[in-house]
Amino acid sequence: MKQLVPCLFLLFLITGCQDNRNVTFEALSLENTKCKDCPEVSIAIPKALGKNKLAKSINLTLQEEVISKLTFDDEINAETMQQAIESFTNGYFELKKIYPDETIGWKATINGRVTYEDNNLITIELRSYLFTGGAHGYGSTNYLNFNKKRGREIDPWELFEDREGFQEYAETQFRLQQNIPVNKSINSTGFMFEKDHFYLPENIGFTEKGLKLLYNQYEVASYADGPIELTLPYKDIQKFLSGK
Repeated sequence: MKQLVPCLFLLFLITGCQDNRNVTFEALSLENTKCKDCPEVSIAIPKALGKNKLAKSINLTLQEEVISKLTFDDEINAETMQQAIESFTNGYFELKKIYPDETIGWKATINGRVTYEDNNLITIELRSYLFTGGAHGYGSTNYLNFNKKRGREIDPWELFEDREGFQEYAETQFRLQQNIPVNKSINSTGFMFEKDHFYLPENIGFTEKGLKLLYNQYEVASYADGPIELTLPYKDIQKFLSGK
């Protein structure tokens, strides 16, 4: 009987660790159906099932991302995605009051999907497109990386054991892909890196093909150039990565 308690305790620890790393998803869809003239809003993101720390972290992070993209009305303190849709709607109608003859219908589309998962990490890609008037809308992509063992989102810098070495390697590959001479500045062919120095993007995510570095529109190039992507195969960068 004395040996039974430690064994049960060990079994509890093993089960607990496994439970925190296991997560399944279902589709979560929301649309703006408040009125016929309301802005068109469509949200389709994965929802993590379960009550463990990892599932809660994924769902909370996705909710915060959606809220931040749709909040336009300062009078609504959006705490849910539905409230964020209402904020977006109110922002449109407030502008329409000021410019009744010039306001074109607003639109927001947000789609999310899991791009990578292994025993240690999950990456979710969140693509959004917002049109709130003007010459064109704005599209962006965000990569959200989650550490399964810790049960939380991790910052891009936490992905690397050797961040400086990875940045040097990434710059070399970026120059090759974009045909930028080694002896010229990084902006010599028209890019707009601040202070004319290469730096890693804020959006770095794991995909099946490799680690993707993504600069959204306006970050290092003009709107017309679109997003700038660089995907590096894992076999070439493994030595720079942390244990995830």
